Amino acid sequence: MATEIAVLGGGCFWCTEAVYLEVKGVTKVESGYTGGAQPNPTYEQVCSGTTGHAEVVRLEFDPDVISYRDILEIFFTIHDPTTLNRQGNDVGTQYRSVIYYQSPEQEAMARQVMAEMAHVWDAPIVTEISPAQPYFKAEDYHQNYFAQHPLQGYCAFVVEPKVTKFRKMHAARLKGQ
Repeated sequence: MATEIAVLGGGCFWCTEAVYLEVKGVTKVESGYTGGAQPNPTYEQVCSGTTGHAEVVRLEFDPDVISYRDILEIFFTIHDPTTLNRQGNDVGTQYRSVIYYQSPEQEAMARQVMAEMAHVWDAPIVTEISPAQPYFKAEDYHQNYFAQHPLQGYCAFVVEPKVTKFRKMHAARLKGQ
């Protein structure tokens, strides 16, 4: 099985990771950082907003099961791509909406899907589309965070509603369906 890579930032990586872990055809999901100049940043450094990194998820997916287009359509429905450098109460450049493309084909598809999704939102989409940059895996305690801490306040009030929304909107794309 030949997999492809997608790197997406849609606010807090706990939310994005929790959704993509449930997507049929996604074989690996990892939370991390990209888009900044400092090598091997820590969570605290990224949260300071001074490194330039975004919280992202790095997905490996089987294009024979799910297309990059489908990955992006999910992305544009599980976060608000119209708010610059914020998702809800999470504010800062580390929470920006961003797609880091891995190839010219991914860039073209990202621009196409973003244009098609513009009619869904009441405000202009501000998602950044940028070439892939060095990626750094987040600390181990961030991996699979929602599954490990479902009752933690942020998870219960922010992550869970996003996962529930995904399950309703994209039921056919759930693993096991």
